Amino acid sequence: MSHGIKNALLIYNPTSGGRRHRRFQEIEEAVRILKDAGITVELAATTEGGHAQEIARLAVVHGREMVIACGGDGTINEIINGLAGSQVPMALLPAGTANILAKELGIPWDIPRAARLIPEGIVRRIALGVATFAGANGNSYTEAMPEGGRYFLSCGGAGPDGAIVNGVDGALKKKVGVAAYWLEGMKQLFSYNFPEMRVRSNGTDHLASIIVVGRTANYGGPFKITTNATLFEDSFEFLTNSTRSRLQYLACLPALWLGKIRGMQGIKMWKDTEVLCESAGTDPVFAQVDGEPVGPLPLKFRIVPDALSLVTPAALHVAAST
Repeated sequence: MSHGIKNALLIYNPTSGGRRHRRFQEIEEAVRILKDAGITVELAATTEGGHAQEIARLAVVHGREMVIACGGDGTINEIINGLAGSQVPMALLPAGTANILAKELGIPWDIPRAARLIPEGIVRRIALGVATFAGANGNSYTEAMPEGGRYFLSCGGAGPDGAIVNGVDGALKKKVGVAAYWLEGMKQLFSYNFPEMRVRSNGTDHLASIIVVGRTANYGGPFKITTNATLFEDSFEFLTNSTRSRLQYLACLPALWLGKIRGMQGIKMWKDTEVLCESAGTDPVFAQVDGEPVGPLPLKFRIVPDALSLVTPAALHVAAST
């Protein structure tokens, strides 16, 4: 690593994902690997929701040279909300229920192997997305959506995915991991009524029943949706679907699985730096960022340039240069 980083704080969630009994042994091995490379690592375990964000914020205050995230998308989201706007770089050791960032950067789902990539990694400055309430009152803030908004790294959205994320039982997620999302998805499939939202982007309004706000090609599980999105551009790729038909949503699943959703009837895809989403009726439409609930519309999603320093594998940098 050309930036001369000598110390780091490793934030990990001891309750996320599977193989928890082995994870701490793998973390200890990663610490030894990094020490051999000249980087001294201190560990910090999270104890509750929001704790990773506070630890990351204090890491900036106390002058840490790097923060290493060891967890899934939720842990990463908390950490980037603690680091956003600072110069402290974030590196990744994949764990947790899911990990879109690991897939996007080609980081192996093996903590010791991932640790070996960090010392030679390239620190790149990237944009983040931020979701903010856009209502007339603007005063219904929650812990998940503070007054300044909620930053996100990989993807956001509203509609069926927001309903699933907002409906997932936290205790069940801890027990069964990603299966909790599939179970909630099956429940929503038969109960969700696909209310419309009004989407405004680049001076144009249209109605949709779902919007995906992508910063990455990978979306979640095996799916790739916003395949022209990249962390290394200051823009989103958006997808909307105008249908409210349950059967048409089901018909989209094979194309979604195969990565061929682009161009299907009712689908719109475009790039921009912000979008305003409002419920078009009386039914609430819920939203999510990085697989974490942020409540109902109206919301604005916008790009914040130059927001985060991210440690990326050297091989990714070489591939991007060729």
